[in-house]
Amino acid sequence: MTDQTQNIEKATFGAGCFWQVEAELQKLDGVISTAVGYEGGDVDNPTYEQVCSGTTGHVEVCEVTFDPAKVSYEDLVTRYLEIHDPTQLNRQGPDVGYQYRSVIFAHSDEQAEVARRVLEEAQTRFSAPIVTEVEAAKPFWRAEEYHQCYLQKRQETGLVRTLLGPLAPR
Repeated sequence: MTDQTQNIEKATFGAGCFWQVEAELQKLDGVISTAVGYEGGDVDNPTYEQVCSGTTGHVEVCEVTFDPAKVSYEDLVTRYLEIHDPTQLNRQGPDVGYQYRSVIFAHSDEQAEVARRVLEEAQTRFSAPIVTEVEAAKPFWRAEEYHQCYLQKRQETGLVRTLLGPLAPR
């Protein structure tokens, strides 16, 4: 047995409600773990209710821990752009407000550069301007436990289809 430290990185994405983002990114080979939470605001350890009120400045996000030898950051950003509408300002579907904006929190200058390049390349596929912002990562506050892997926990119940309709995982 060797004592090698696995090379892992973090990526953080806001794209409306964090449940669907987490469910989709978990499917990628090379994603080690995901956690949903809040980032970008000015309140320490905010609650879901506080973030939903739109008064904290936080965004609902999914933090991804990944192995860059198996999945590149560029691939994560590309998939992120496929699972939400990056042209909607401060909303995704029925979720409206600053807390649902499209944002990439970059954990390094290299991640920010890659994200901006992928966004620029993706713009050719959209008729409306992409409004996704790229910002430096800020403290990540893990959401309440009942939000973690929410859709995965409820996939068997039928509640997922009721809540998300055609967006529900099949």
